[in-house]
Amino acid sequence: MPVVLIVDDDADTRVALADLLEDAGYDVLCAANGREALVRLSVSGVHCDLILLDLLMPVMNGWDFRQRQRATPEIANIPVLLMSAGAHLAVVRDELKADGSMTKPVDELDLLKLVKRHSREPN
Repeated sequence: MPVVLIVDDDADTRVALADLLEDAGYDVLCAANGREALVRLSVSGVHCDLILLDLLMPVMNGWDFRQRQRATPEIANIPVLLMSAGAHLAVVRDELKADGSMTKPVDELDLLKLVKRHSREPN
């Protein structure tokens, strides 16, 4: 079953996205910021097929997380979809070399389409 890591500082957003993705057949991991996400990804045996990444978070934001992810060979190739309410999301997506992006609030159907496109299909 594909595993999606949701990285967002808003607990309500994490829960809503996790419920949606689990109902669609995905396994879900969550992290409240970039540093926590890096720790989750470094745990031996943890596999991740896709990362949904918020940009504006305390402790470690999406830009810093993406920089560290891309510099870490073991996790560098995990696809990343950015999530933000920011107006210049397409520019940031290109700057961070992300695989896709969506504006917040996230449209559920668009999210499921993007997740399906960038991860293995659920059983």
